[in-house]
Amino acid sequence: MKIKLSEIFFSIQGEGVLIGTPTVFIRLYGCNLRCEWCDSMYAVEGNEYVVRTIDSIIKETEIYRCDNICITGGEPLLQIQQVALITEKFININKNIILETAGHIEPPNIFKSKNTVISMDCKCPSSKMNSTINIGNLLKLKNKDQIKFIIDNNNDYLYAKEIIKKNKFRAQIIFQPAWGSSIKLLTEKVLSDNLNVRVLPQLHKDIWGDLKGK
Repeated sequence: MKIKLSEIFFSIQGEGVLIGTPTVFIRLYGCNLRCEWCDSMYAVEGNEYVVRTIDSIIKETEIYRCDNICITGGEPLLQIQQVALITEKFININKNIILETAGHIEPPNIFKSKNTVISMDCKCPSSKMNSTINIGNLLKLKNKDQIKFIIDNNNDYLYAKEIIKKNKFRAQIIFQPAWGSSIKLLTEKVLSDNLNVRVLPQLHKDIWGDLKGK
């Protein structure tokens, strides 16, 4: 089976509960959303991709001798059959998988495995894609998974706060400031409201800036 691939690179996980962990990233091509602050449009539009076999991708990741694999995009679940198969193959060789997805497509059953983490976005208004939110998908997540709110302004913050207060999510909640907005201000709001969330930066951008392949 073949898959549209944007890039493979080795870095640290820059977001979420696994922040700072050495990880091999498999960035798949294509997305049917257009978030206002998207930082990987080269994986969404244009011709910056190749068509590869799943086995060749797995073989390439092995050169990094890393047990952590992140499948990201774009929106990887647009290639849902390929994602399910490559994840199964990685699990069979004892890899740990994190899937980064926008949340409007339900992940396949393979991501119920204890070897996987689903990192699912809940789009805030500044993304201009908040109408695509599927609360049902978010509610199905387990406590091993995470829900990520990317927050750019006070309107986003109030929106995210209302959603987490209305719903009993099992997944861990991440509030992440959009690149260029204040993590200090966001942290102070969370503390003032005593929210049970984690405030985390985009660590890879703090280290390298908005650099492709990092």
